[in-house]
Amino acid sequence: MVIGILEVDVQLFYSNSLKDKRRIVKSLIARLKNNFNISVSEVAYQNLWRKTKLGIAFLTMEEKFAQNVLSEIIRFIHKEKRISLTTSKMEII
Repeated sequence: MVIGILEVDVQLFYSNSLKDKRRIVKSLIARLKNNFNISVSEVAYQNLWRKTKLGIAFLTMEEKFAQNVLSEIIRFIHKEKRISLTTSKMEII
């Protein structure tokens, strides 16, 4: 069994309050879960308006598949217009 882990720092462009941030982050998390069938959670920067860190994980049987899915997630986040991916850290266990 292989565990794919991805940690991403995201800059939010149109967030002017924690309420705006929550709306944007919840929407992104829901779309990630629906498109990739993964576990996602906001893991840091909860009190900052324009920055968040998401932790993403999933189980699979093949390492190559895990790498492909994590790379697709990074591409998906890059395509978002309201946010910018600043850093990402991928790990396969």
